[in-house]
Formats: sequence, C-alpha cells, structure tokens
Amino acid sequence: MNTFPLTVSTPEGNVFHDDAVMLCVRGTEGELAVMAGHIPFVTAIRSGACKIELPNGTLRTGQTDGGILTVSKDSVTLLAGSFTTQ
Repeated sequence: MNTFPLTVSTPEGNVFHDDAVMLCVRGTEGELAVMAGHIPFVTAIRSGACKIELPNGTLRTGQTDGGILTVSKDSVTLLAGSFTTQ
C-alpha cells in the first residue's frame, strides 16, 4: 500500500509523526478519509474520532476537539487543539 507522511500536532507538540496509509477524521461536511495521492486541500476539522491506519495494518485511534487539516502534494498535517489517544 502507498503511504504518506502524516503529522498530528497540538499546542503541546507533535503527537504523531510517521508514515500512514489512511487518515479518517470528521470534517465540517462529514467524515472524510485521506490516502496517498489525495488532491491537496485545507479544511476545518470538527470534534470527534481520528483514525490512523499504519503501514503494518494496525489502527491508531484518538479523539480531537477540532482543528485544521492540510493535505499537500507531499504530506498531511492535522493541527488540533487537543488529541487524546484511545
């Protein structure tokens, strides 16, 4: 599977910085998933679950209180006010 560099950052620092296969979050218009090669965009993220699929198939889950998701050609960054792992 193709991967992309993902950073999840809060005011306390980076809580995740590694390659991912998929990121699922709640956008302002509903649930969205980002995979390698996704078209670049920026959107607000609402409070809710955040799921990160890793290259080895494991799933990391957490909760965010909202923030900004930036998808660029080469990387994905989620800037969140807080991020709590489950």
